[in-house]
Amino acid sequence: MSKEKLAVQTYNNYINGEWIPSKSGKTFENINPADTRELIGCFQDSNEEDVNMAVQAAKEAANSWRLTPAPRRAEILFKAGQLLNERKEAYAREMTREMGKVLKETRGDVQEAIDMSFYMGGEGRRLYGQTTPAEMPNKFAMSIRQPVGICAMITPWNFPMAIPSWKLMAALVCGNTTVIKPATYTPLSCLNLVKTLEDAGLPKGVVNFVTGGGREAGEPLMKHNDVRLISFTGSVGVGRIVSETAAPAFKHCHLEMGGKNVILVLDDGNVDLAVEGAIWGGFGTTGQRCTAASRVVVHKKVYKEFIEKFAARARTLKVGNGLDESIEMGPSCNEGQMNTVLNYIDIGKNQDKATLLTGGNRLTDEEHKYGYFVEPTIFGDVDAKMRIAQEEIFGPVVSVIPCDSLEHAIEIGNGVEFGLSAAIYTQDVNRAFTAMRDMYTGIFYVNSSTIGAEVHLPFGGTKNTGNGHREAGTAALDLFSEWKSIYVDYSGKLQKAQIDDWQG
Repeated sequence: MSKEKLAVQTYNNYINGEWIPSKSGKTFENINPADTRELIGCFQDSNEEDVNMAVQAAKEAANSWRLTPAPRRAEILFKAGQLLNERKEAYAREMTREMGKVLKETRGDVQEAIDMSFYMGGEGRRLYGQTTPAEMPNKFAMSIRQPVGICAMITPWNFPMAIPSWKLMAALVCGNTTVIKPATYTPLSCLNLVKTLEDAGLPKGVVNFVTGGGREAGEPLMKHNDVRLISFTGSVGVGRIVSETAAPAFKHCHLEMGGKNVILVLDDGNVDLAVEGAIWGGFGTTGQRCTAASRVVVHKKVYKEFIEKFAARARTLKVGNGLDESIEMGPSCNEGQMNTVLNYIDIGKNQDKATLLTGGNRLTDEEHKYGYFVEPTIFGDVDAKMRIAQEEIFGPVVSVIPCDSLEHAIEIGNGVEFGLSAAIYTQDVNRAFTAMRDMYTGIFYVNSSTIGAEVHLPFGGTKNTGNGHREAGTAALDLFSEWKSIYVDYSGKLQKAQIDDWQG
């Protein structure tokens, strides 16, 4: 069926508690990457005027929301979590249609939003500061959190509900108002999250949702004088622009960017378990995770066994439309990403001259010809300095690199510009702890893959992965709040800290 024959729904922006069209009068299409004949819907192609309206709405709502007691703010997050749980299957199916990853994974994406809603809801009755003894008599000292202000959020397409929930729930419980612009490839999932917050009773103007391109909507959002914090998840190139945009006005800037993550398989590791971890890490979400395991460093003693089992298992993966419960890997999210993946495969074969162990092609048969499908691809005998082992591909391509020892494996693992996630397979606790200490990443796993972070621990990385901030866990509260130190002197006289010498 052609796109023209489909009953297509048009979705609006959400500004000041109302669903309204863009002032531009333009829309863009949201296409199913597994079947490009299917049009999911049309979304607003917003411009600076829409952004200004959204920021103004956030500004008008800021004082009332800031003064709403945190436990009351938290109750709305709890309600949103309950509603998300009720709507989980419907939202997961819509996410699979717009993003492509398989149902088991989109259910997990929605579940992460549920978990984050409940977790940050719990923080509404904590938001802990400190109390501490003052150095003067009859004086009390403490610290509290206060909201940053209006937060701009720009989110990616690979986790189109989970990542917006990481940002929104933490910002909201801290008392901030927000404007969120989702990726143009996956706006429906973020819209569903915002609609859920509306249904949970969120006051108008507290969250505003604007769709559109980076230049037309994202740039004016970042540059707006009333925005005090920019939270961005995406590529290093765009992240650098975000940082440069935030710098002149000293806006808070949070960047979560790329990864070139590694699994270390030592000679005493469980090879079969490591193979399953490498399959999940390399081809889960079609390799479109910032934590994807695109490198596997394997000790030479078990290298041959590993690559034979790894390639054999990859060949069995069922690739197709993720709405089919039997499918294990979906398409690339869009044509541009698919072409990037195919280009890196060509680099691996012809420039790097690595050994292609399996895959390497776009799938164009009758079942796959309308989608952006690439075979699960593995390169062997990869040198750590090759481009396919250094650059983020963001697709189902894994490089297997031989090593001589634990120290050699760690050296290879650290030898990239990113530092997000790493894993080791070993039965030796001493080796495991050595790798935990020496791998310079923000996340580390032992006898598991590089993906699967949980909402109650900090998420983020080192080096070019980010700029030092963390999402999730209580670390997110430090991102979306400012510390205020308070001193209460009830001595009835002027006491001068560091000057008065109290003798008792």
